[in-house]
Amino acid sequence: MDDDYEDRDSGSAAVFLAFILGGLTGAALALLYAPRSGQETRDLLAEKVREGEVRAREAKERAISKGREVVDDAAGYIDRQKQGLDQRKERFVAAVEAGRQAYKEEKQKV
Repeated sequence: MDDDYEDRDSGSAAVFLAFILGGLTGAALALLYAPRSGQETRDLLAEKVREGEVRAREAKERAISKGREVVDDAAGYIDRQKQGLDQRKERFVAAVEAGRQAYKEEKQKV
């Protein structure tokens, strides 16, 4: 069953990658065959590369920010679980101690 999921996942990734590569190839061909001078085309390509760098940087920053949020959320969840576990442990220890005390008292009565 896991193999089916992995196959679908890798197939989706391959389709997405093919789509992106096709789009980039089409854009590059459109720029190369456009009725512009060589200098205009190079300037346009350089501008598109700069825009791509800016978008990539922004995407990186968003991914880092989202990753930090996830880590913070996970740390908060872990802290809450630890607190809950500590509280349950304290109640258990108190209950065991109360049981011991009750046993001692009953034993002394006899």
